[in-house]
Amino acid sequence: MVGLFKHPKRKLKKFMKDGEYVEAIKFGESIESEYLDDSDFMFIMGSIYFILEDSKVALPYFEKSYQLNDSDIETLSLKTNTHLALEQKDEAITCCKRIIQLDPKNSEAISLLEELENI
Repeated sequence: MVGLFKHPKRKLKKFMKDGEYVEAIKFGESIESEYLDDSDFMFIMGSIYFILEDSKVALPYFEKSYQLNDSDIETLSLKTNTHLALEQKDEAITCCKRIIQLDPKNSEAISLLEELENI
């Protein structure tokens, strides 16, 4: 158990894995100032809020994670879904295009982009 305290992101992931989202948010917020430049931490926090269907709070975390690592397809995928949840079609299209730029064979992004451009 001592290892979790030496590795706060592991503790955060464990809370998530165990479905303890409220505890994860409290813990994440308590250490956030130490991880402002950590794309993985921002991704984890955004994911917690996304799971809790709080897209407005999740989006800034995904935005920051993307700013810190603009080639992470997983972040871009969740960022796309968050934009969709917020009914931000143009932003979702931009994310899809970036995913396809990074991974030209990403069938999920290709399919979603086609669908969004035909709406």
